[in-house]
Amino acid sequence: MSNRIARLRWRCRRGTKELDILLGRFLDRGYQDLDDAEQATFERLLDEQDDRLQSWFLGVERPADKEVAALVDRILRTPSG
Repeated sequence: MSNRIARLRWRCRRGTKELDILLGRFLDRGYQDLDDAEQATFERLLDEQDDRLQSWFLGVERPADKEVAALVDRILRTPSG
């Protein structure tokens, strides 16, 4: 595993099991398909507070940043199995 992926895996560990699973699953199954700009957006997303991430992933709020909003949608579409 590359150092970058290891660091991202650590950053995907959040305050709730649901976020841990959602972000970790995306790291495993979708991150490698992102281009450089989208990977930078994923890192920006990981800078957000857990309560904001939860409200985005639950559909309570939408990110104002259109790139982050598109990535949230993509993460939600990542297959679980």
